[in-house]
Amino acid sequence: MKTTGNTVFISGGSAGIGLAIAKKMSASGNMIIINGRSEERLRKALKELNNAVAIQGDLSVKADRLKIAEELKTKHPKLNIIINNAGAAFMNDLSDVNNKSAEKAFEEINTNYISVIDFTALTLPLLLQQEDAAIVNVSSIAVFRSNKYLPTYSASKAALHSYTQGLRDTFSENKKLKVYELYPPLVNTEFSAEIGGANGIPASQVADELFVALERNQFEVPVGDTRKIHELVVPITENVTL
Repeated sequence: MKTTGNTVFISGGSAGIGLAIAKKMSASGNMIIINGRSEERLRKALKELNNAVAIQGDLSVKADRLKIAEELKTKHPKLNIIINNAGAAFMNDLSDVNNKSAEKAFEEINTNYISVIDFTALTLPLLLQQEDAAIVNVSSIAVFRSNKYLPTYSASKAALHSYTQGLRDTFSENKKLKVYELYPPLVNTEFSAEIGGANGIPASQVADELFVALERNQFEVPVGDTRKIHELVVPITENVTL
C-alpha cells in the first residue's frame, strides 16, 4: 500500500515501538495520531514528530475506546491506518499462589486482545470508507513459544495472533483493506526493561521493517529473531484448512 499521505492512528504511540513507528511514518509524509494514557508523555512525544496530534485515553477501558473512536470519526475522517500497538505485560510466576496470576492475566488479555477486537470493530466503518486502508496488529515472537517468565502475556499475544489471522481471512476479498501482523522479538524499550530489554534490538528497526512491509503488501512482518521461527511455522499453518 502507499506509505505517504496516510492518516495513521497508533495506540501506545508515546514511547517505545509505537513512537518509533510514529517517527518513521511522520518523516515519510503521513498525518500521525498518537494515543496513550499519559498526557505528559504524549506532549513530550509530539515534540519529536511533525504533522502529528495526540488523543489521550486508555484503550483498555470501554468508555475511552468509544470516546477515541468518536473523535477519530469526527475530527479525522480520512483515517486509513490503525496500528494496535498498546500492550500490557507482567512477570507472572505461576508457582506462587500469592502472585495474583489471574488478575495479571485478566489485564493482559483485556489490553492485548479484547480491547483490540473492540477498538478495531469501532473503527472499521471509517476504515472501510477509504480507498486504501490497513490494520496493523503488533503481536510478538511470544506467540510461537511461551516461557516461565511471561506465560500469560504470551497467551494473550497468541490470542491476538489467532484473531488477526481470522480478521485477515474475513476481509481477504476486500482489496481496499489489508491486515498486517507485526512480530517484534525482544526490543530495547522501557516496556521490556524488566525482562532484559537492554539486550534487544532498537525500536527503530521494528519501525523500519514495518514500513518496508507496508510498501510490499507483506502482511506477515516477522522482525529480527522472529524470522527464524516464522519461516518454520507459518508455511505449515498456512496450508491447514479448518
